[in-house]
Amino acid sequence: MLTNTLKKIIQSSYRQFLDQRKLTARSGQKQMIAHVARVLGNIETDHNNERKSDHYLCVIEAGTGTGKTMAYLLSAIPIAKQHGCKLVLSTATVALQEQLINKDLPELNKITNWSCHYVLAKGRGRYFCLLQAHKFLNSQDDMGQMALYEDELAFKMDEHTIAFYRTLLKDFSDGSWNGDRDSLSNEIAEDIWRPLTSDHTKCTNRHCEHFNNCPFYQARDALDKADIIVANHDLVLADLSLGGGAILPEPSNTIYIFDEAHHLGQKTTNHFAYNLRLKASLKWLKSCARQLDQLIDETDKHPSIVQYVDAMELPRRDLEQALEHWLQQVRSLFTEQQPARDRMRFPNGLLPESLMVQAAGLASAAEKWSMKAEQIVDVLKEALDGSVVELDKSIAERWYPVIGVIWSRGQAMYWLARSYASPDDPNSTPTARWVNALDTMDGTDFECRSCPVSAADTLKEHLWDNCFGAVLTSATMTALGRFDRTVADLGLPSDTLCAQLPSPFDYANAASLIIPTMQSDPSKPEEHTLEVIEYLNSHLSDASAALVLFSSWRQMGTVLESMSSDVRAIIMAQGELSKNEILRRHRQKIDDGDNSVIFGLASFSEGVDLPGDYLKQVIITKLPFGVPDDPVDATMSEWIENSGGNAFMQWTVPATSMRLTQAVGRLLRSETDTGQVILLDRRVVTRRYGRQLLDALPPFRRQIEH
Repeated sequence: MLTNTLKKIIQSSYRQFLDQRKLTARSGQKQMIAHVARVLGNIETDHNNERKSDHYLCVIEAGTGTGKTMAYLLSAIPIAKQHGCKLVLSTATVALQEQLINKDLPELNKITNWSCHYVLAKGRGRYFCLLQAHKFLNSQDDMGQMALYEDELAFKMDEHTIAFYRTLLKDFSDGSWNGDRDSLSNEIAEDIWRPLTSDHTKCTNRHCEHFNNCPFYQARDALDKADIIVANHDLVLADLSLGGGAILPEPSNTIYIFDEAHHLGQKTTNHFAYNLRLKASLKWLKSCARQLDQLIDETDKHPSIVQYVDAMELPRRDLEQALEHWLQQVRSLFTEQQPARDRMRFPNGLLPESLMVQAAGLASAAEKWSMKAEQIVDVLKEALDGSVVELDKSIAERWYPVIGVIWSRGQAMYWLARSYASPDDPNSTPTARWVNALDTMDGTDFECRSCPVSAADTLKEHLWDNCFGAVLTSATMTALGRFDRTVADLGLPSDTLCAQLPSPFDYANAASLIIPTMQSDPSKPEEHTLEVIEYLNSHLSDASAALVLFSSWRQMGTVLESMSSDVRAIIMAQGELSKNEILRRHRQKIDDGDNSVIFGLASFSEGVDLPGDYLKQVIITKLPFGVPDDPVDATMSEWIENSGGNAFMQWTVPATSMRLTQAVGRLLRSETDTGQVILLDRRVVTRRYGRQLLDALPPFRRQIEH
């Protein structure tokens, strides 16, 4: 219950915060503190401190400038302390994590007497693995032999890379680097970093000779002592997929704050998406047979190893046979397509009966294969404990990660095959299923993929039903001004508290929304692109600080090539440099008194903070509708239509509204900012849905040219 004592703690802490910052109270911030306190503070528990309330979730849309971060911290921390709960702050971007760790939480400790112990939690892949680094440098790494797909073999170690690896080892050894990838001064390409890290299939945990110095486990130890854990959505989902409590605290004893929560749905569906390349998997299985024979030889034909390897032979042959038949069938399905395409989607997620039978056979064989591989992993783990005296510990240590990879690959095959073999529940949203044709060094391969179209069931089962409480917040939680889409997509109870808070910005006086006269419609892309080129060439030469947002690489590339030399000279385009470097150089150019224009795609529509003179114009070339042939969107649209709905109005337009709101949100970042949003798409005034899109935007001063 939200006691008077708790109310006083929260209120006094808020006053201290305002006094420290020399601020006056903001209406939106006060309302958010009240909403969070009311929902979390009134959670009822039984004698075991387990939640028994039905109302423990809330969704809050709080625009830029509301001060939502400090609002949820001030209200949630004392409530979590009262219940003895951990507080997990989950974000979608590194930038917000850094803000919480380096600014907001330290400031909170200064202005209150709470003395919160907080820590940043990251996945294993962000940390340096000494064992993998030593193995790689000693040419004993198994990555090349065990790679499933050829793109994993693209990395070639040269002298420069070897020297770089040795420098990292030296820096870690002398304490000048802590082993955290994000603390390096320079960005490292993924293919350079990958050999230096590990995953749960390769890690021998306490059996590793470097365990006491392991950056990942040192970071993990800090989690147990922390009151507040800053994580990201991917790590939370990874923990939930392992049952909860494997990486982060137990959900039943955790209050979650999901900031940037508009990403949670897509993050969830992506996390439970599966893929399988047929030809590459066949080739990999053959290499596994050689690996397993080598394992028997190096372990001196240890009886348990021999027994389990022999038991893998039959499911391996079944796997090969099932994959070959599946490959033949998929190849014939592609051949039947007229004209041939590089993607084949199964309408409504429904597969031909014959393909489902093949998938069921593959799932059965992959499950048996994985179970035997897991048993070998267990034997090797016991050898690392010293419980299997006939097995040399050094041999077990070398083979443990190799067999771990075999085990995990088998599981991945099983998950995809099970998804293809299992019909969807007719009462739930479907799973999108499709096949991509890929050009590889071995000719055309076929990648089978599946992805749930909605995160609702997954989040309800794994998160909402188990957590102590949760707050979901973002600047964009509504679609067309309503919360219906968010509540349905995320599987939240229909009576979840949803609040849209007032913004402190005076939109009408601070900025204008301009819709210029355009002769062409984006439905005619070539004509529209030519008109965009003409408009930008005539307007960007005088732009001091502009962000131009495109919906496709193709259009952005065409427009960029057609800019006049003087305009091209002030443009930095996505793809030429990293996003962070483009933003850094943009700020520097503005500081130096020069003009600067950024060309970007969807990733520049959010997470870009350019206040004041750093951004005066946001130009959106066309409405950000989803990709027309996206398999997930297409399957969801079919499901809506089959259920008697209108997919365009119920799915496509709301999604576009959220993206458009995110894009225009780049302009005003503080109460003193001013500028223009320019939309080069007349459909907002010529189409029936246009009025809904316009009315869902902040109340800018509108200037519709005729």
